[in-house]
Amino acid sequence: MPAPPDEFAWIELIRPLTRGDPRALDLLDDAAILPGRNGFELVVSADAMVEGVHFLADERPAVIARRLLRTSLSDLAAKAARPFGYFLTTAWPQGRPMGWKAAFAEGLREDGDEFGVALLGGDTVSTDGPLVLSATVLGWARAGTAVLRSGARVGDRLMVCGVIGDGLLGLRAARGEIADPGGRLAAHYRTPKPWLALREPLGRYARAAADVSDGLLADAGHLARASGVKASIRLEALPLSIGAAAWLAEQDDEGVTRRTLAAGGDDYAIVCAVAPEDEDNFRAAVVAEGAPVATVGALTEGEGVQATFHGLPVNDGPLGFVH
Repeated sequence: MPAPPDEFAWIELIRPLTRGDPRALDLLDDAAILPGRNGFELVVSADAMVEGVHFLADERPAVIARRLLRTSLSDLAAKAARPFGYFLTTAWPQGRPMGWKAAFAEGLREDGDEFGVALLGGDTVSTDGPLVLSATVLGWARAGTAVLRSGARVGDRLMVCGVIGDGLLGLRAARGEIADPGGRLAAHYRTPKPWLALREPLGRYARAAADVSDGLLADAGHLARASGVKASIRLEALPLSIGAAAWLAEQDDEGVTRRTLAAGGDDYAIVCAVAPEDEDNFRAAVVAEGAPVATVGALTEGEGVQATFHGLPVNDGPLGFVH
């Protein structure tokens, strides 16, 4: 039975609509790069969320707002761009109380202040369906320094800034399915941290980068495809939080479980390609900004993604979330 159409089939369908405009990056990236002010390029990225799919249906409105903004800003973080504003589109279910909307707006205000981004416009409509939200974020990158998915080369180190697995485990914790002492896993899922502080290390050392939203395996695969290489990932090298490591220690098949974490998504870490001679300097620069960092594999000749655990292939299952 053929696989159902997914977001990538849709992207293939609409790719001709770019009319070959180089600013669209052939729809292989999570952003567009446009000419901007003197010495800088404008980086633009858009994300959408649907109630009950991308956040819990009974989630607090301020948390939903912060999650929307943070996950959108994560795309700019992976591009080494400094955000400054966003456009907001809301499709409100009929009868959504104004008090709920006010709490949502307060969440936007809180994180707008934290990350220095201003609401620049947007649109509001009503719907008979679930709440649908979209944020289009804008940032500046010094001309020629925006980090795309397409710059990786054979032999580059595949590195991860942040941790892997907390998104999947955080969703389970938020649903009450697993223990979460201190609530840190659920907090990671609800309000992930965009690694905007890594702008300088990424801009200086990364040849290609992507934020980990669909899952490490999937997003490393996106990077590899755009660069014309293969991503080889060592699951034993995944950077894990204390909570994820504690959960993993209670599981039976470590290799399979690690692959599940690597395909889980919602981590909003950054996966990037770094030249071997820059690996140590990049690691030191990332650590200096307070982020975990690990070398999880390499870019090799070929295509696709290869996951191994202590040298043995672990390839059953999806690579990540499919829309």
